[in-house]
Amino acid sequence: MRSDIDIAQSANMLRITDLGRDRLGIADEHLEPYGHYKAKISLSYLDSLKGRPDGKLVLVTAISPTPAGEGKTTTTVGLGDALNHIGERAIVCLREPSLGPVFGMKGGAAGGGHAQVVPMVDINLHFTGDFSAIALAHNLLAALIDNHIHHGNALGIDARRITWRRVVDMNDRALRDITIGLGGPANGFAREDGFDIVVASEVMAILCLANDLADLKQRLARIVVGYTRGGVPVTAAQLKAHGAMAALLREAIKPNLVQTIENNPAILHGGPFANIAHGCNSVIATRAALKLADWVVTEAGFGADLGAEKFVDIKCRKSGLRPDVAVIVATVRALKMHGGVDRQDLAGENLAAVSKGLANLERHLNNVRNHYGLPCVVAVNHFVHDTTAELELMQRKLAHHEVPVVIARHWAEGGAGAVDLAREVVRLGRTTPPDFRFVYEDADTLWEKVNKVAKTIYGAAEVTASAKVHTRIRELQAAGYGHFPICIAKTQYSFSTDPKLRGAPAGHVIDVREVRLAAGAEFIVLVCGEIMTMPGLPASPSSENIDVTDDGRIVGLF
Repeated sequence: MRSDIDIAQSANMLRITDLGRDRLGIADEHLEPYGHYKAKISLSYLDSLKGRPDGKLVLVTAISPTPAGEGKTTTTVGLGDALNHIGERAIVCLREPSLGPVFGMKGGAAGGGHAQVVPMVDINLHFTGDFSAIALAHNLLAALIDNHIHHGNALGIDARRITWRRVVDMNDRALRDITIGLGGPANGFAREDGFDIVVASEVMAILCLANDLADLKQRLARIVVGYTRGGVPVTAAQLKAHGAMAALLREAIKPNLVQTIENNPAILHGGPFANIAHGCNSVIATRAALKLADWVVTEAGFGADLGAEKFVDIKCRKSGLRPDVAVIVATVRALKMHGGVDRQDLAGENLAAVSKGLANLERHLNNVRNHYGLPCVVAVNHFVHDTTAELELMQRKLAHHEVPVVIARHWAEGGAGAVDLAREVVRLGRTTPPDFRFVYEDADTLWEKVNKVAKTIYGAAEVTASAKVHTRIRELQAAGYGHFPICIAKTQYSFSTDPKLRGAPAGHVIDVREVRLAAGAEFIVLVCGEIMTMPGLPASPSSENIDVTDDGRIVGLF
């Protein structure tokens, strides 16, 4: 069986200017090529699209992820190709991969099999440099903080209350907590610091929520980097950092145009984590795609409890975007894991495990339909070991929900293998209007918001927090941030905060252990359980299999 990278490297790609001109009507002068097969779309061209009507927005989400894999990105790409295959004009709109997961556990992150975006190697390794620019802008602000303190500290920043950490786009647990400024007065003041991964940076979230360059700069200015001894917040604007940060992000804010293996257009831009940040591609990219196509297929990170909830309650709330249809991706393999089967035993037929694991899918289905108010279809991402009995069991058990359950074979067959899925999406999009709604209201208090998400979406019985966390939430509420949406950072593997508790646990407790203000991104991060903002590498990271041949060909990238 051919690997994903072999399939991607054998793709017959169109020059990106030809794709943009012939498929989207974008003249050459509005595309800024990075080589032959990827380009940035100019902001002036995007401004010219504002009078066009919007296409329909399809949100692809999934069950709670497992090591068995669900294939959400693969399904997103396959569905986009399938829509084009049946004569619809569609664009795929995705996040950019982070190097940390690429070299860690995940491997390549551009889809899989015959449902990929290309050039796959470029996309996974640096791409157009957006993440590097975000890291530089973030770390410039970090450097300016310590420089300000070193040169007299006119703003009175309390070095013990600096909240702005540094970032790097790699999984490096040794950098989670560090001490900086050692070596005497010439090196500044010694203090505790640490690193997060770039995709957890507030700058990343800001770039993905900004409406344009002016909005980006205003949001950067509002970033709170720490506090004075009197508890007064200190902002990036007071450090005169936001202009230079915006200068570093001038190119990164432009969305990137690439293509699928089947030469259909795809826009990739931004990549905030969904278990730490809001987990969606940029508002700018999604809006651009809606002006350029009749159907836009986008995804939200991880399961519908994390990614889709944040897509709805953060991205849609802030941007005015509204999905028309949702697709929930599941695999028989993953349902077996939710039903208690170990990964090494997934190949054999196990109807009891599939039946038990369906509880996870059903809760996600309930959330999408009844709490987000979206018409939806279940896409079963087909694997070779799936048996007819297992697939029929899924369809039979879900029949009472009156939701289409479609078997999709896009990994093996490309767009042709997802035609049935595409037809269901078109049918729903044209016949079933969404009853879109948020999980909570702006006017709810921050504590009410976290309780609504935890109890309504996660099935929790209670939300707890220490006295210190309660005090911090009250402070943010009193300071005028109570209208912000919340961003719950927790494990993606479970509805609970225990990553090993699969299926559909109920009656559990969600403990909020930390609260972070993202004043520029305009949300409040509530860190729950043991989630880390700097992941570590596994015992056998994917990097061990990645290499470059003597003639410069990348191998082993998934």
